[in-house]
Order: sequence, then structure tokens, then C-alpha cells
Amino acid sequence: MLVGQKAPDFTAAAAINGEFEELSLSSFKGKHVVMFFYPLDFTFVCPTELMAFQDKLKDFKDRNTEVIGCSVDSQFTHAAWTSTPNSEGGIEGVQYPLLADVGGHIAKKYGVLAGEFENEDQSYTPANVSYRGMFVIDKEGIVRAQVVTDEPVGRNISEALRLVDALQSFEENGSVCPANWEKGDAGMAKTKEGVAGVISK
Repeated sequence: MLVGQKAPDFTAAAAINGEFEELSLSSFKGKHVVMFFYPLDFTFVCPTELMAFQDKLKDFKDRNTEVIGCSVDSQFTHAAWTSTPNSEGGIEGVQYPLLADVGGHIAKKYGVLAGEFENEDQSYTPANVSYRGMFVIDKEGIVRAQVVTDEPVGRNISEALRLVDALQSFEENGSVCPANWEKGDAGMAKTKEGVAGVISK
């Protein structure tokens, strides 16, 4: 569990719009970051998630929030995937950085590297891929939310955006966000009267 802790920094190669850059998390200080891990390029659930993040990229940017994807693939594989048409299972059009985490070192720092799995013959094979981990990191580099799901379950990107909205609302006015809070809803005072006003409606 990383919530409330400094997000582990990293320096890694990334593919961005067909180009290669070295990125560090610390270079994004002063911005919110949504960093997400996914198992592998050229797979099945993963491209639906990456394209869904792209569909909402402007919404994140409007909130001074950077989106970063990460898997155990190399930057070269990332670049090949981003140049493959959507009609062929590619993610052409994705504009945010995709980190190369060959060996799973970043995923391990974030606690989302899948462990070994047992084969039918009782032997074990390392599953050197990550779970679907997502981390919302604030402007000071502190993890404020994390969600981790297993490989078969794709994420709801609107919920990622809602988490950013809720965090920023709290940072701006100090009121907390009750269940099912959406951007534009009133916050709640951390008092008996505040909660009574919400649950009595």
C-alpha cells in the first residue's frame, strides 16, 4: 500500500509519439500524475484501456494532470504498438508517454509485479508482467489513491478522472467528498452536521 507515501521515483526510457525520451517521475513535480501499469503490449484488454485514456487525455490535461502508462515491454515495442492501426489491434493515436519497464523493476517498486504461478506439473514459472495498477499522485509526489485489478478486469477511466477531481477539490477548498461525489457537487464538512446533511437527503 503506497497511499500517503512518496511515490517511488524512476528514470526510464519512454516512447512518446514515436520518439524516445528518458523520463523521471520527479520531473512532473507541480503536476498531478495518473500513472498506470498494464500487463503487455499487443494484447487484448490493454489496448481498450490505453485508447480510453487517450480519449480523455484532454480532460486530464485541463486538470494539470499527466497520464503515464507503463508495462514490461521495451520502448521499441511501445513505439511499434503506437504505430499499429486500431483496426489491427494497435493503439495508433496514443500521445502520452509509455514507460519501458523491461525486467519489471518499476512495477516491483509500486508493488504490482505479478508473482510466480504454478504449472500443471507443480513447477513455477515467473509471471514477469504487472497487474493493472493505477496510482493518482499529487503535485508533491505523494500517492493519494491506488487501484489494482487482476489481468482480466479492465479499468473505468472516468473513475480515474473522478479521483483527480475529488483530490483537487479537497486541495482547493478543504471539504471532503462523500460517496458518489462528482465534479460540480458540493463537498462535505468533516463534522457531524456535515455528514447528517448528506445522508439525510
